[in-house]
Amino acid sequence: MNPDINPEQCETCPMHNAANLMKLGLDMQGWDYVIALAGNPNTGKSTVFNALTGLRQHTGNWPGKTVSRAEGGFEYGDHRYKLVDLPGTYSLLATSLDEEIARDFILFGQPDVTVVVVDATRLERNLNLALQVLEITDRVIVCLNLMDEAERHGLQVNERRLARDLGVPVVPTVARSNGGLDQLLQTINEVATGKTVCKPKRFENEPVELKQAIQILVEQLHQAYPGLPNARWVALRLLDGDERLIEAVQKGELVDLAPQTGRAPAISSDLKLETSA
Repeated sequence: MNPDINPEQCETCPMHNAANLMKLGLDMQGWDYVIALAGNPNTGKSTVFNALTGLRQHTGNWPGKTVSRAEGGFEYGDHRYKLVDLPGTYSLLATSLDEEIARDFILFGQPDVTVVVVDATRLERNLNLALQVLEITDRVIVCLNLMDEAERHGLQVNERRLARDLGVPVVPTVARSNGGLDQLLQTINEVATGKTVCKPKRFENEPVELKQAIQILVEQLHQAYPGLPNARWVALRLLDGDERLIEAVQKGELVDLAPQTGRAPAISSDLKLETSA
């Protein structure tokens, strides 16, 4: 693994946005930390969820959506953790309702930890989602699941090298037999409480023109939506032509998820010009 120990960080200060989580349908009363569980379909994500929560779970729908949601909880040490099983997706580009729900929860809910479950036998395909999550949040753990299947196929995965390359903890597991879940729980606790500080590797050699465009959009977003989480990532998606996010900005839908603002956006026409250029 590649964690840096930071003993000075407050262990009782969760990073999640409780107000936004409530708007997304999640009540954090009585819980210390919220953990998001993300992953491609067929990675064993639901098995991980069931193994960590046991019978302490319930299902329902996301607010205003027909997509089902499972949430549960567990205790570790002196803390109570709420675990939310996000829809299985291949990306966070919001080309489907499932992707939009997963993206909005990670981006605006700001979970204390996002655990990305990947299939150890299909890393190349699965890491696409993991890298997208790392663009939104630093607090990520990669759960390297189905290690028994990888071994059966003669595949060897160097989790320490992968952790160094990604800059976040990587925990090998075999969830269906509870293999590695104790280590996963410990790692979740360490990241959530700040004992482990993740330093994800990101692309930094952006062209000058792109940096300038990002800066302009970030300033406009901060003016229109004070307190908007990760305005830089939102700006990148807007510049990439994310139609759903462009629509959300132009219609003022982000107001509800930027708690320090109550006014309509002042950048709709500018965004149209910028993103159509």
